[in-house]
Amino acid sequence: MITIGLAGWGDQDKLYRTPEANRNKLAAYSQLFKTVEVDSSFYAVQPVRNMAKWAADTPEGFSFVVKAYQGMTGHTRGRIPYPDEAAMFRAFRESLQPVAEAGKLAAALFQYPPWFDCTRENVRVLREAKARMAGFPCMLEFRHRSWFEPEMRERSLAFMRSEGWIHSVCDEPQVGAGSIPIVEEATDEKLTLVRFHGRNAEGWQSGGRQDWREVRYLYRYSEVELAEWAQRLLRLERVSEQVIVIFNNNSGGDAPDNARQLMELLGQLVPPIPEPEAPAVEQLRLFED
Repeated sequence: MITIGLAGWGDQDKLYRTPEANRNKLAAYSQLFKTVEVDSSFYAVQPVRNMAKWAADTPEGFSFVVKAYQGMTGHTRGRIPYPDEAAMFRAFRESLQPVAEAGKLAAALFQYPPWFDCTRENVRVLREAKARMAGFPCMLEFRHRSWFEPEMRERSLAFMRSEGWIHSVCDEPQVGAGSIPIVEEATDEKLTLVRFHGRNAEGWQSGGRQDWREVRYLYRYSEVELAEWAQRLLRLERVSEQVIVIFNNNSGGDAPDNARQLMELLGQLVPPIPEPEAPAVEQLRLFED
């Protein structure tokens, strides 16, 4: 099964064309896609009440990929608003509980930063993180190329399999050590994640730009590129029961269009986006003679 969704639902304005959809964005989103990535959890561990509400606002069969808090993946470089790492992981686990209990947690996504390279110490960090998350499915995404250099590729994948990490396969710009190639490999028989970050090589790294984050994911995949990926996804589906696909090319609002385009290429049902009701004929005639 291939399930396609977006990174975040709040800013996907193209999807919310009616007053009702704007009032209840997640409920409206869940009628169009069956999965979503929660990004807000990267910036702060979400309150249990938020997670419980999101679980309640979505139908049966919907799933959440919840991004791990940035302090857990080293993005904060040691600065965390918790007494210690154990407390931080405990808070994150507690926040996942309502979604997990509702049967809607696909996995927690651990995306490590570009400076997290393939070293013995970082292997230890990964083992410790996985142990702290015992009982919860966890996805792993690297951003440093050293993990997938030719001499380390198979060893990294074997490590992920042995430790129970679900592979997050990435499509992203190829800009040297701070990016990884497409590694079309599943490490879990039940689930594989694929994330589309776009191919904006010029905007991928900051380069001192003020608007870096606004342009980093500015990219629209062509039909040819998506058709190539449709074949990759079908191959991954043969070795993993479910493949979750997340479009993160949000900077220019291209993610919803590309996601729906890929659904169509795969022969999936593409639900229509609800449109606002047309004005009644009587209203249109108000100013007629």
